[in-house]
Amino acid sequence: MSVTTTVHLNFRGQARAALEFYQSVFGGRLAVATYADAHRVQRPEEADQVIWGEVQSEAGFHVMAFDVPGDRAHDPGVEAVFVSVRGQDEDEIRGYWDKLVVGGTVREPLEPSGWAKLYGMVADQFGVIWVLDVMAPFEG
Repeated sequence: MSVTTTVHLNFRGQARAALEFYQSVFGGRLAVATYADAHRVQRPEEADQVIWGEVQSEAGFHVMAFDVPGDRAHDPGVEAVFVSVRGQDEDEIRGYWDKLVVGGTVREPLEPSGWAKLYGMVADQFGVIWVLDVMAPFEG
C-alpha cells in the first residue's frame, strides 16, 4: 500500500487565480469545482468560488486549493506552510523560479548554498512561500 502527500492551500476568494497561476508556472491539468457546481452555495457572492481545485502535472507537481467560505474563520497564519519544489535539473528549477518571482517577494535568492546546488525562497503574489532547490548529494 502507498500514500501520497499533497499540499492543500486555503484562500479567501483567490483559489482560482492561484491555481491558474501555478498551472502557468508548472504546467499540467487544472481542475476546479465551485460551490455552485457542488450545490453548496451558502452566500450568493461565493457561488463561483472554489470548493475543490487542483493542478497536477505529468512531471509530478501536485497542489490543491479551495476558498474558505465566509462563515468560517480563516487566518492563513504567518509562514504556516512552505511549499517545497525539489528537482535534479537546474534549468527546470530556474524556469519555475523565474515565473514564481513575478509579483512576489524574494526571501532568499536562487543560488548555490552550503547544502544544495541551488536554493531559493520566494513569497509569491498570493503570499504562499515556495522553497525551490536542486539538492547536492548528502555527505553527512
